[in-house]
Amino acid sequence: MQGLQILDALPDGFLDCAPRDLHRLFPGPALIELPGRRESPLFVSVLLHGNEVSGLEAVQQVIRKQTGKTLPRALMLLIGNPGAASEGVRRLDGQPDYNRVWPGTPDHAATPEAAAMAEVHDRVIARGAFAAVDLHNNTGLNPHYGVVCSLDVHTLQLALLFSRIAVWFRGMPGTQTAAFAGKIPAIAAECGQPGVPANAQAAERLVEAALNLAEFPDHPVRHEDIDLYHTVAIVRVRPEVGMGFGDASAELCLDPRLDHMNFRELDSGACFGETSHPMPLAAVDEEGRDVSTAFFAVAEGKLRLSRGAMPAMLSCDERIVRQDCLCYLMERVPAERIPSAVGA
Repeated sequence: MQGLQILDALPDGFLDCAPRDLHRLFPGPALIELPGRRESPLFVSVLLHGNEVSGLEAVQQVIRKQTGKTLPRALMLLIGNPGAASEGVRRLDGQPDYNRVWPGTPDHAATPEAAAMAEVHDRVIARGAFAAVDLHNNTGLNPHYGVVCSLDVHTLQLALLFSRIAVWFRGMPGTQTAAFAGKIPAIAAECGQPGVPANAQAAERLVEAALNLAEFPDHPVRHEDIDLYHTVAIVRVRPEVGMGFGDASAELCLDPRLDHMNFRELDSGACFGETSHPMPLAAVDEEGRDVSTAFFAVAEGKLRLSRGAMPAMLSCDERIVRQDCLCYLMERVPAERIPSAVGA
């Protein structure tokens, strides 16, 4: 991997550069530090996954509209994985996931990618950053939502700049949002599917709002203003299990319309597909404990939920499922818990 490139100005051609051509400007990850009227910078990362392009499109448009002007707030912009973007994939074969290599990673701490992201992390903290926003897309049918690893009031206020839907997830060390949690307000903004102009525009509005915000309100978020969910499990297909979507010959034949279940509160018994395997999925909770049989059961060849839950990020892209996960399972945080959780 090429080492981290640090720039204090945008290279010529950046604002009109397509994601697949960014590698011509940046041989590896690049951190661009731009001045603004407020010195405490907003940190924005794009293309940690090379096929998630809405964030790049959003930032290009935000800066384009500021041509000839000073940004309202300093901006630290990370271009994550231009090599993967050149091929339109999440990550290249042989690369770690760029959103699993941040400080705290249990698996990739010795990699050059982890060293580069640790350097970025240190610079962001040293600059006294105002907030961190990590812009993502996903492959399934999902609404816009923010992922938070902390329920402090400023983090929730940041999440509400993007969507009233927020997912609280304390697990997965090595993600960027987890690395910044407790240090500065930080969210991952899930902007729907790439290639949809409305999704890039939603990311653009978030970046503009954060750049123009002088300070975060200190008052707690009202439960009427937020739909807050808690991630209770990450679900993966076991690596030894053959899978397919709508492929009856596969050991695990998943429903080809599975992603239509995203952000739906499913009852116990909801069917994910058919299988000849006794338990084709591996589900772990935030503590890393195996909860596969707590959430799923196989009976008469059907794979079903064994308790009610709400899935997010269900994807019908087999490569994404293999590289990341099948889905996350969530439960709604009751309204009466939100005031007591704020500031936790």
